[in-house]
Amino acid sequence: MIHPTAIVHPDARIGDGVEIGPYSIIGANVEIGDECRIGPHVVIEGNTRIGRENRIFQFCSIGAAPQDKKYDDEPTRLEIGDRNTIREFCSFNVGTAQDAGVTIVGNDNWIMAYVHVAHDCVVGNNTIFANNATLAGHVQVGDWAILGGFTGVHQFGRVGAHSFCGVGTVLTQDLPPYVTVSGNPAAPHGINSEGLKRRGFSADDIAAIKRAYRTLYRSGLALGEARLRIAESAAESEAVRLFSDFIADSGRGIVR
Repeated sequence: MIHPTAIVHPDARIGDGVEIGPYSIIGANVEIGDECRIGPHVVIEGNTRIGRENRIFQFCSIGAAPQDKKYDDEPTRLEIGDRNTIREFCSFNVGTAQDAGVTIVGNDNWIMAYVHVAHDCVVGNNTIFANNATLAGHVQVGDWAILGGFTGVHQFGRVGAHSFCGVGTVLTQDLPPYVTVSGNPAAPHGINSEGLKRRGFSADDIAAIKRAYRTLYRSGLALGEARLRIAESAAESEAVRLFSDFIADSGRGIVR
């Protein structure tokens, strides 16, 4: 299952049923879980752990040193979960000593071509990154978030769960859960109601989220007052609590 032109370090740990394509290079500190499929001309290096049943297409760079001038070859890591699809020319870097020292990509993510996940990012589960989406360092992306093509996220930014970014979105502030945005700078355009329906959110939950959205974006209230009103309604809705907790804990400010 390993092509004869591939270079696999003898210390690399390769699971059962793994395919490694022509001219790919696997480093000494790499672990690849069972049933992964690694395409041709892929380089996987650094302290990188990849879970089960991932498919990595040709010309990807996985686990390389971060694009950070402060990096000094510290033993930082990259961890990728299970069942991810990573398309052509993607680049995922290991973490840095200035953060937790690890870059994390969860499970069941659909990562299209030319996506960059920088050092110390944390990506959840079931996300979609369209072509050329780019995360700067220390970014957090919640479960089920969708980043349109050419979306760029500023370092230390957060992208909330179930949110949706249109093509060419530039995020310089945090994007709350459920919210749909587009533009440069990003501007809000309602909630991702269609996505929530597909994921089994009830009509009551979606209505509660819409009310919270209107409080934050349409009521004319100052941010502090809007936060207080949303926090009050969060006591009656778990879905709104996710929204409320996110905007209460924003470090960069929120898209508004």
